Amino acid sequence: MATVTPPADPEADPRVKAVFDDIRATRQSDFINNVWRYLAFDPGLLEEVWRDVKAVLATPSALDPKVKEMIYAAVSIANACDYCTHSHLASARAKGMTAAEQADLLRVVATAGKTNHILNAIRPPVDDAFLMDRG
Repeated sequence: MATVTPPADPEADPRVKAVFDDIRATRQSDFINNVWRYLAFDPGLLEEVWRDVKAVLATPSALDPKVKEMIYAAVSIANACDYCTHSHLASARAKGMTAAEQADLLRVVATAGKTNHILNAIRPPVDDAFLMDRG
C-alpha cells in the first residue's frame, strides 16, 4: 500500500510536466509508470530521482544498457524492492535479456546473498591481493 498520494493531475504542475515530458522523450514512449506518478507528490524529489536515474541508465557509458538493467534488478532483489525488481527485469528483457541470462542472474544473486551472509557471520580478513593499494 502506498505511503503517499499521487496528485490527481500531476502535469498541472509545470515542473512535473517537464520531467514527464523528458521521461517520454528519453524513453521514446508515452508511458509514465507509477514510480514517477507517485514521486510527483513532491516535484523537487521527482526531479532529483529522474536526474539520477537518467544519468545512470539512459546515458551511454562503459556498461551495455541491458547489463545496467540486470545490475539494477540484482540490487533491487538484494534490497527487496518488489517494484524495482519487476520494472528492471522487464526493462532488461526489453533490451534483450534471455530466459537463460535471467536464470544466470538469479543464480548469481542467490549465490552472492548466501556467501555474503556467511562471510558477514565469520568475518574473514580481506586478502591483501584484493586491496587496490596493495595488489
